[in-house]
Amino acid sequence: MRLSAERIQVSHQIALGPNATSTGDAWTWVPMCIYTPSKEFTLPRVLLHRFSVFLLALASLTVWACAPAAPAPTAPNGAAQPAAKPPLLIGGIPDQSASTLEEIFGLTAKYLSKATGLEVKYAPSTDYAAIVTAFKRGDVKLVWFGGLTGVQGWSQVPGAKAALQRPRDAEFHSVFVVNSEVKAQELKDLKGLTFTFGSESSTSGHLMPRYFMLQAGVDAEKDLKGAVSFSGSHDKTYKLVETGAFQAGALNEAVWQSAVKDGKVDTTKARVMQTSPAYYDYHWATHPDLDKVYGAGTEAKLLKALTDLNAAMGADEKRLLELFATDKFVPTKNENYKAIEDVAAKLGILK
Repeated sequence: MRLSAERIQVSHQIALGPNATSTGDAWTWVPMCIYTPSKEFTLPRVLLHRFSVFLLALASLTVWACAPAAPAPTAPNGAAQPAAKPPLLIGGIPDQSASTLEEIFGLTAKYLSKATGLEVKYAPSTDYAAIVTAFKRGDVKLVWFGGLTGVQGWSQVPGAKAALQRPRDAEFHSVFVVNSEVKAQELKDLKGLTFTFGSESSTSGHLMPRYFMLQAGVDAEKDLKGAVSFSGSHDKTYKLVETGAFQAGALNEAVWQSAVKDGKVDTTKARVMQTSPAYYDYHWATHPDLDKVYGAGTEAKLLKALTDLNAAMGADEKRLLELFATDKFVPTKNENYKAIEDVAAKLGILK
């Protein structure tokens, strides 16, 4: 079948963007112009239909491309609305299992969001060094630190501070635990035993236990059996001692007490040999960028929410305080951790 052809007059507009125009049939780039050729040529009917469809599609694209950009959102008074604030990230040292940390700080973020109206989220950390680095960079702006990690973090950020602690953190303790088959009764008896600390950056699981051992005449580098070991977290420490993988270890007193209360440790297989003298430890630290990023008064608002927290508020709040092993948070200050800083420097842990 032979397709007939007809002579047609074609008139169309093609927009080539903000800088396109033409001279005759040659294109050059100048401020926004429209090229409108009008030229006679012959098309088969079957191609005419396809060409028409193409022109319609091209016209749609032209309208879309040439449409003015949507104006920035404005407030009722005509002023431009400020850019949306990023979520406020909080964190904590990974001193327990990931599931426990998710529950603790997930509930904390939920509570702070409700109490302050801010979007608060928990940012998990892989290890102690990572959360210190994140705080220094300002990635997380409210952090639950141990004594040593707090000093490592806020001492490097002008304006950062230790803000709140639990009452028990003014007189915190480590516990030295031993497997039940071990006869040791005091620190000097640890000589010749296999021993594990918690995390290398832990105040209650390493720094202070090592210091008190040294005071008792036990050098962890020379007097223990085998190389110095680090379990990575307090809950792993008591499990390693309970199973006999290590004969002794040191950990956070509060974690041990919670494990005993919740039946997570078998006290017929592991026992507390000795409790350390008191020292300052855990605390909430605030980053100086809080008010700058989230508005004046944000830091005060967060700290008030934490000091107002009480078990009567509801089931979540009651559970949150149980997980923190406290009934409230109280003010603290950087100067309270000077002894921690001195011990860390003496042991070569803080340089």
